[in-house]
Amino acid sequence: MAQVPLAARREKITVSSIFVVVDDKHIPVYRIMWVADTPHFCGNDDCVCEGDYEVRLEQDESVWASRQERDNVLKAVEAWYNGERDADDADADWDE
Repeated sequence: MAQVPLAARREKITVSSIFVVVDDKHIPVYRIMWVADTPHFCGNDDCVCEGDYEVRLEQDESVWASRQERDNVLKAVEAWYNGERDADDADADWDE
């Protein structure tokens, strides 16, 4: 079985998962309040998040995402909101 490169595994979204990876952190999707549409620009010389997208979390916390990570966050939040599941989970029976 061929190994999948680490970068490819990090960017894959598992719809059934409640986590999405942003900046090497597994963030629970339900903690995300909003996602910036434009990259951060403050003009400070010592700013380390210039050009990244803010992902605002509960408790006034933020993580900073690349464009690809931001897009993955938006897809994960939308899938979570719409109740979508992986094809592997589609046949799973749920006890009610």
